[in-house]
Amino acid sequence: MEYKPKLRRVSTLTGTWVDRSVASGVADDEQDEVLTRRGSWTGRFDFLLSLLGYSVGLGNVWRFPYLCYNNGGGAFLIPFTVMLVIAGLPLMFMELSLAQYAGLGPAVLFKRLSPLLQGLGFGMVLVALVVMLYYNVILAWTLFYMLASFEEPLPWKGCHHAWTSRQCYSYDEESKCLDLNGTYYMRECYANVSLIANFTKVAKKPPAEEFFKNYVLQLSSGIEHTGNVSITLSFCLLAAWLIVFLCLCRGVKSSGKVVYFTALFPYVVLIMLFVRGITLPGSYTGIMYYLEPDWEKLKSAQIWGDAAVQIFFALSPAWGGLLTLASYNKFQNNCYRDAIIVAVTNILTSFFAGFVIFSILGFLAHELDTEVGTVLDQGAGLAFVVFPEMVTKLQMPMFWSVLFFFMLLTLGLDSQFALMETVVTGILDTFPQWRRWKLRVVFGVATVGYLGGLVFITNSGMYWFQLVDKYAANWSVLLIATIECVLVAWVYGSERFIQNIEEMIGRRSKCFVVFWTILWKVVTPATLLFILCFNWIQYKPVSYGKYAYPEWADIVGWIIGLLPMGVVVLTAIYKLIADISEKSLVEKIISLVRPTDEWRAAKVALYHLEYDEPVTEL
Repeated sequence: MEYKPKLRRVSTLTGTWVDRSVASGVADDEQDEVLTRRGSWTGRFDFLLSLLGYSVGLGNVWRFPYLCYNNGGGAFLIPFTVMLVIAGLPLMFMELSLAQYAGLGPAVLFKRLSPLLQGLGFGMVLVALVVMLYYNVILAWTLFYMLASFEEPLPWKGCHHAWTSRQCYSYDEESKCLDLNGTYYMRECYANVSLIANFTKVAKKPPAEEFFKNYVLQLSSGIEHTGNVSITLSFCLLAAWLIVFLCLCRGVKSSGKVVYFTALFPYVVLIMLFVRGITLPGSYTGIMYYLEPDWEKLKSAQIWGDAAVQIFFALSPAWGGLLTLASYNKFQNNCYRDAIIVAVTNILTSFFAGFVIFSILGFLAHELDTEVGTVLDQGAGLAFVVFPEMVTKLQMPMFWSVLFFFMLLTLGLDSQFALMETVVTGILDTFPQWRRWKLRVVFGVATVGYLGGLVFITNSGMYWFQLVDKYAANWSVLLIATIECVLVAWVYGSERFIQNIEEMIGRRSKCFVVFWTILWKVVTPATLLFILCFNWIQYKPVSYGKYAYPEWADIVGWIIGLLPMGVVVLTAIYKLIADISEKSLVEKIISLVRPTDEWRAAKVALYHLEYDEPVTEL
């Protein structure tokens, strides 16, 4: 008689025995149940469209065309593409793979990957928190303009309003004055020739600019003059946060469905604007102004620096958003394919947006009988001054205005979703027991975001907006990205990391291994240092128009900018002090910089083997 133990497969979830014959059939179901505890993307394209919406944002429309024109036109595409390959794509692929493998957001991921550098995750969450405070203000402005666009005529048309100054200059009113053989000067039409000789030259301000600064922002004379909160904008900001809350109240399950519209609708509008733009007089001149290559510019460091900065901030690595979105992926998702699709789509969208913007600017320059360069602007100036001024000269101005600002709203929402989800995920990953109250957590973050954003809609709000926008996601983000790249490629090991990637997406070729190893170990860190040095050399204190900020404001800006990196340093110091072992400082650093025992793949071991009671065999 012989005793032979019998192995049984026991579910790690239910503790019940699962027969080998049915194990494969329930594996996927139990894997899904594990993922459901934290949450995961439910649709096939949820993640891809969320990633696309996060990476393709307002900067593609209102910053890239300006940079392209300013750096040699079509020649700018060469350094932009190069920087995409050696800096943007490697960082994006690294973060997507890292988070998908671990199934964790940044706050906990780095705690397990490298306890000494746990602050990297906290720093990313802090960056996302600060940026989401002022980013939603842009959406509030957009909502204001979208609603105002339903007025007939558009409220920023003409100079005869209570909010216009004597410097307001309307080309339509000037044209009517010239038809009467008069002279248009400081909002008035003068017929007396003797008075004209006494006129002095004054700065001309278009009605749209005065509407934005004097009516919408009610801008004070400086950052030190805070003034009052704009009641109208406070309601718009509340509406913006309400939209974000409703779309994120169920986490990625709800936001993953919204992005099917918000990520794709901007392309519909861009195509409509392009078709309308190329039919306008002067559009060809504007497009040639945009495309005409200046190959000599390729010899300057400026064009390479601008391309590197633009691609880095376009794909937004080290903000925590990429890590957060990828952490909800299924383990076998092909994140390599997703990274390439989004990176290529980003550059094509930016290039196409340039055609749209410059065809419109060409028309505006034609209507004003001036050069395209004189009406060119970027950022908020393009969205809330140049385009509103141009749309008043189109047929059906109300339609095009509503359409444009609705496009801006959808572009901004996708990025805001990722920023807020980064903060929420950071909280819930750190305190998993709060998952049962996720709705309350999302509501709490939205409330904090709304209250924190009120400073940006005071009379000095635009000054604060420019200050935080310049410093919040600059120095610290670049430093965090550099440290992250060195950590993964050198400390964790690029070979080991590629093996983790192959666990998820299958075996890769030797060329794949060599190519990404060289990029992550050498090329990308060197490029990040170049961007950091370039930003340092090009640094100028923040300004808004001709307004020079006081010294204390610059100090506040530097504090905001370096705070995330300060968190990284302080966390590392705390970890070293908290280690009460008798190891030397160097030994502690070596020990704490390595992955912990908790670092493992997110693919849960669905079964473990147990011995059954001995069975008697004759």
